Amino acid sequence: MNQEYPSALLEKAVSEFGKLPGIGRKTATRLVLHILRRKEEEVTAFADSIVRLKREAKYCRECHSISDTDICPICSNPLRDHSVICVVENIQDVMAVENTMQYRGVYHVLGGVISPMDGVSPGDLHIDSLIERVATGEVKEVILALSSTMEGDTTNFYIYRKLTQYNIKLSVIARGISVGDELEYADEITLGRSIINRTPFTGKTI
Repeated sequence: MNQEYPSALLEKAVSEFGKLPGIGRKTATRLVLHILRRKEEEVTAFADSIVRLKREAKYCRECHSISDTDICPICSNPLRDHSVICVVENIQDVMAVENTMQYRGVYHVLGGVISPMDGVSPGDLHIDSLIERVATGEVKEVILALSSTMEGDTTNFYIYRKLTQYNIKLSVIARGISVGDELEYADEITLGRSIINRTPFTGKTI
């Protein structure tokens, strides 16, 4: 047992919390000690919520976002514009765009971006299902709202090449988002303006 910890149980809990992204050992220790001070029923509710999330959470069969049902509330909402699809990297980006309250279309979550260095190929992403949605003929515009990184631009270009055969408008969010920035960290006003002021995507690196 690590001599810094007076308890093997404490050390194990800190080790597990430390596996979370952005959580170092000091922060993990602080979180574990906070939980230790809470009432047992509060800790049980906390643990149960995580277990239920893992066991019961679904992925929308339309857009691949997290949902409690087979079709998420956005995809099943008749008031949303289903002819416009906003393509994003992950679920955090869906939340970021929704928080702007400037977009009324639907989404498509890729589950990442093409990154050969990280071993992520087009086949690892939800690109084929995006093409299937477009092929129905009901989609008029696809907005490529990926982060302005090399990987994001590579993915934009790949999708562009796959969708050029269809009679749709392909656009990319305006570069109010600085090059290299992750979409989920953009402020709501800047992101909202980037969605509104989106520009046609020509297949060239912006």
